Parts: sequence; C-alpha cells; structure tokens
Amino acid sequence: MPDKPGAGRQGHGRWSSERATLHQLAAQPADILVIGGGITGAGIARDAAMRGLRTVLVEKNDLGAGTSSRSSRLIHGGLRYLETGDFRLVLEANRERRVLLRIAPHLVWPLAFVFPLHRGDRIPLWRLAAGMWLYDLLAMFRNVRTHRMLGKRGVLEAEPMLRERGLLGGARFYDAQCDDARLVLATARSAMQHGALVANYTGVLALERTAGRVVGAQVEDRITGRRAVIRASVVINAAGPWADRIRTLEDAGAAPLLQPTKGIHIVVERSRLDHREGIIFTSPIDGRVLFILPWGNLSYIGTTDTESTEPPDHLTISADEMVYLLRSANARFPHARLSLEDVRASWAGLRPLLAGRNGDNPSSRSREHAIVQGSGGMISVLGGKLTTYRTMAREAVDRAIRELRFRDGRPRPGEAATHEEPLPGGETADLSAFRERGLELGVTPESVEHLLRHYGTEAAGIYNLGAGDRPLLRRLLPPHPAIEGEVIHAVRRELAQTVEDIMVRRLHLYYESLDHGIPAARRVAELMARDRGWDEPRIEAEAARYVEFASR
Repeated sequence: MPDKPGAGRQGHGRWSSERATLHQLAAQPADILVIGGGITGAGIARDAAMRGLRTVLVEKNDLGAGTSSRSSRLIHGGLRYLETGDFRLVLEANRERRVLLRIAPHLVWPLAFVFPLHRGDRIPLWRLAAGMWLYDLLAMFRNVRTHRMLGKRGVLEAEPMLRERGLLGGARFYDAQCDDARLVLATARSAMQHGALVANYTGVLALERTAGRVVGAQVEDRITGRRAVIRASVVINAAGPWADRIRTLEDAGAAPLLQPTKGIHIVVERSRLDHREGIIFTSPIDGRVLFILPWGNLSYIGTTDTESTEPPDHLTISADEMVYLLRSANARFPHARLSLEDVRASWAGLRPLLAGRNGDNPSSRSREHAIVQGSGGMISVLGGKLTTYRTMAREAVDRAIRELRFRDGRPRPGEAATHEEPLPGGETADLSAFRERGLELGVTPESVEHLLRHYGTEAAGIYNLGAGDRPLLRRLLPPHPAIEGEVIHAVRRELAQTVEDIMVRRLHLYYESLDHGIPAARRVAELMARDRGWDEPRIEAEAARYVEFASR
C-alpha cells in the first residue's frame, strides 16, 4: 500500500533530525540512493550530501544494527596487517585514525596497549620490536605516542596481573578506541544536517529499472508496512554482509564476491582480569592475535575469525567459541579463572571480507575493499573496515559522480571536507564548560562523564531537557549512569524507533547492565511514548518485545 502524503519537515536541501517518511523519500528523485545504514553507507551519505548531491539512505533495520555495532570498537592503525604485508592499508588506517580523533573526540579516544610476549609465542621479541618501529614509521611518527619496548619487569609494572612465568618482555603502543554504534549514528546525522534523507527500518524489496539501468528501488517501511518507490540517478549498495544479496536483485546470477567471517566478543567484569590498559596477545591455542579491552568497569575479549555460513540476520554464538576466548584470556591472566558463568554479554558480527584473497586462512584474508559496478549500473562497495570508512565513502561517491556526469552531463562537485568538519558533538575536545553545567544542574559526576563521552557538546541538549523537566536528570537504571533525558534525546534526535534501539545502540544498557537493562524496559517505553504517541497497550507491547529479545 503506498504511503499517504504527510506533513514531514525534512527534504533535500533542508534538514531535520527526524526519520524520513516514505512520502518524503518518494517525493522527488535523488541523485544517489544508498542502501545500507552501517558505517560505510552512513559515510557515503555524508560525503555525498556534503558535496551538494540529493541523497537518500535506507536501512532495513536500525542504523548500525549489523556489523558496524558489533566490532572490536577500535579505530586502529592496523598493527595486525603488518604480518600480511598490507602496508598501504596500515598507512591509510593511521591517517584515518588521526582524522577521527580530531573530528569526533567524544566518540574516538586514545588507548594505551601492552603487548606481552611469553615463551612459546609465535612472535619473537625481535620481530615485535621490528614491527613496532615499522608501525611508527608508516604512521610517519605521528601515532598517538611512539611505542616503547619493555623488558619483563616493565611489562609487569604496567600489568601486574599478567602471567609472570615464561614472560619475556613486550611493548607498549597506542591506538584508539571508539563507540562504534554511536559513530555510525553521528555520521548519518551529519549527512542529515547536510540535507540527506535517512530512513531506518526501511527495506529494499526490488530495484527499479529503465532501459536496463537501475534507477531506484521499491522499499517497504517495516514499521507501518507501507511501500513506495524511490527514484535515483545512481544506486549505491553498501549493505555490508548483505551486499551480495542486494547484487542478486540487479542480476539473479551474480556470483558472490564476499566470503564473510564471523567474529565474536564476550564481556566480563573488569575486576576479574584487573588489567589497566588494552591488552593485545597471541592465543596459546592457535596463535591468533586477540584483544582484552577496557570499557568502564567491564572488559571485552575478542575476537574470533571463522568462516561462517550462517545467515547474517541470524548469527549465533556457541559455547565453544566463548570457551576459546575464555581459555585464551585465562592463559595470560591465570588468576582470573574465567568460566562461562562469568560472561555478562556477548556479540557476534560478520566481516564482509572479499573472497579469494591470501589463501584460505580467514585471519590472513585482506581487509581491503573493492568497488564494482553491475550490469544495471548499480555501484557496490564491498569489504573494508570500520577505521577506513571515510576513504571507502569518498571513492564510492567519486564513482557515482562519474556515473552522473556520464548519464546527465553533471558538472563535477568539489571534494567534501569530511576530514575537517566535526561530527555532531565533536565541535570541541574541551568539555569543561559542559561538565560544569551538568554538575550545576545536580547531575551526578558519573552521569556527567557518561553524557560527555556519549554526546560531547550535544550533552547540552540533554541538560536543557532536564532543566525543564527535572525527573529527566535522574538515572534510568542505577547504578548505570544513563539518565532518562537520553531516551527523549534518542527519539527526537537519533532516530530511535524501538526500545531495543535505545538499550543496545544508543545507551548500551544491554551490554553494560547485569540484567541487560530489562528492569528499565517499561520506563524506556513510557518515555518514548511521549513523542511516539503510544497508548498503554503499545507501551506494554514495546517493553515486552525488548524483554523477549534480551532474554534470549
């Protein structure tokens, strides 16, 4: 059933923080239609909109709900890629890390790592030292800080709880950690600020063609069930692990170009490991490089890298996969004695890796990306990684502009300053005034720091909500620092449509609270109802849906 005309404010050339309606999406042809609302799709939409192109982005689930919110939460220079000789990727990743630290200081921050080596590890000390020097060299000695090699005593001074027996030494180096889900969200919102129309929960059913050329897509609003046709001069497929599936809509016989691998992470109490910094180490089980990463009072351990034949929509995590990570961590922190009962939460994601690169070993397969064009002219962006999303986006938009010039004789727009313009909330790294404002309003220090880390300068908007409605400044689910005003902000400014959107990808209560935030589900639904117009049965249904999801 086609969507009825609505009174939405959003349109090309103007911006709104609201999810675009089907009427808005179909009202006029776009220059570029982006399929996929992960980091790559959001980056493409931002780059295109900043160049003045009429841009539409659709995502069948929530923004970042797939691979992009299930990463290792690292913006890293690619130390691991030195082993496979991907020097160009290391150069690119180091450059992009510097950019993201600058344009999103609230979402990307420096993190110190210790890399211990024990007797029997597959990497000898001399090789680690050489790799560290090469890493700094490829970063043109512009890393967060240069590395430092450590002897056994130095490693234990940095991380006293590491296994001492067999310890040879190691290194300290610096990379960056990020809030991956919120980085996707900020990138998409930046695109909206430049006039892009963005609609989550809007799935592509079929591609539209004229004379054999792909000129748009038939889409369905997965909330209302209504359908519409979006016309576009160029369609870009940025669907991550689903990209091959979208390619079959253009050509039913299209051969798969991706060979995804699955990576899982598990969350435990940080006090069990009692580590101070990020830890990178080789698993004594199979030699794979793993991370133990701090996240407040939690730690997450990852990641596996295994071939996957599971549908991207239905990834599972086996006990064996979790035990592998637990055993690997216990080998380096024997006092922890972690078991399955200690796992607070977990997540699994599919890496959309290109097929047929560097043999059959998933860990050695290239993280490079490719941009291909199908028989109907659709552009597909395949492979790649979180850190280098801006580069992929720029290349994809450059390809789309060449197509626009070929089809319509369009003049070439200038480059987008995506490397200079801050993402929403990242306008300044000095948040002292915002910290003082929160404390003046009576927000607890823990909640103030939480707000600054999540929202940067946009914490001011949440303070303003609370200034007019004081209960919005109270904690949503103590002792977690999230406050009620964040729910209102997520609905009004961050396209949150469901309780799951807020719990998992906006506030992270699903991962960070002992009970996955279930006791707060009802309150979140009540707060959402203020703007969504939900009645009591709908509030109950939305809360129950989240409880069912979080109880799986």
